[in-house]
Parts: sequence; structure tokens; C-alpha cells
Amino acid sequence: MLTPAHSMLLVIDVQGKLAEKAWRSEVMQKNIRILIEGMTILGIPIVATEQYPQGLGHTVAPVAALLDSKAVIEKDTFSCCGAFAFESKLTELHKTDIIICGIESHVCVYQTARDLLALGYNVHLVADAVSSRNEENWKLGVDVCTSLGARKTGTEMVLFELLRESGTGEFKAISALVK
Repeated sequence: MLTPAHSMLLVIDVQGKLAEKAWRSEVMQKNIRILIEGMTILGIPIVATEQYPQGLGHTVAPVAALLDSKAVIEKDTFSCCGAFAFESKLTELHKTDIIICGIESHVCVYQTARDLLALGYNVHLVADAVSSRNEENWKLGVDVCTSLGARKTGTEMVLFELLRESGTGEFKAISALVK
């Protein structure tokens, strides 16, 4: 079971040109914003990546506005694990559960999940907060990640699992986010 003490959120490549072309882009971006706000409420660290921002653009403004700019790591490898700055951040944070959202599910999300699993991390793939340019590639990415051992979850599911109980200020704040 997920706990705030052992978890981090990884937001992969939610960038201009990629995000514009993603299948169900509005739903994905909304769920990513909810995840970022929810993790912030829970005090869970957030790391974001950008794949070759010179060509693909930076993180879309509504998502970027919720991120600490110091938490955004530029990369040129498809897997986040190929970027030294990301590997350093993983070591620094010392978390065992990596909650993943972003794009594209069949490329950067898949390769990152695969590499994190090989390194012994618990990977939680937020299926309604990942996407690809089309539905077929989204489904393929999600299916392959789960076949490798990633746990498929959803935005509300992961947030309420981290909460564990109602009646708290955090519960009220997160409940307001998902309404």
C-alpha cells in the first residue's frame, strides 16, 4: 500500500507539442494537475521531466504553474533513468514508490517504468493521467507497463490510497480537487 513517506510523483514530458497531440489531452492534463495539487497537499515530492524542450517546447503552462521550476529535469533519453540529474534526484529523495503520469505512455513512460522496475522500485502507473498520440499506443504502453509489474491505478484511486482516512484537512482539500 502506498504511503506518503515512501512515495514521489514523476510527471513525464507534458510538453507543448506532445501534449497538444495526446489522445484525451484535456482529461490527462486535468488529472495531472489534480495529482500535482494532491501530492502538494500531502507533502509528497514531485519531479518533472522535459524531453528535448528546444524542439518539443516546455511543460504546458497550466501544469508548469503548479511545479517548482527546480523540480523540472531536462533529458534527451527516452527513459528518465538515462538522465544523470534524474538518477541523482532519485537517490536524494530515497523513495521506493514512484507514481508516474505523463506522455507518451508507449515511449518515455514505458521505458522509464521498465527501468525503474529493473532497479527495484515499485511503479504505480496512473492510467487516466498518461497518454500517447493515439488510443492504441496509450493502451499498448499501459498494458506493457503492467505486464512488467507496474501497478495500474487512477488519479482518485492513488490520492485516496495515500490519504487512507477521511475527516482530515487533507481529505477535505483533496475531495474538493476531485469534485
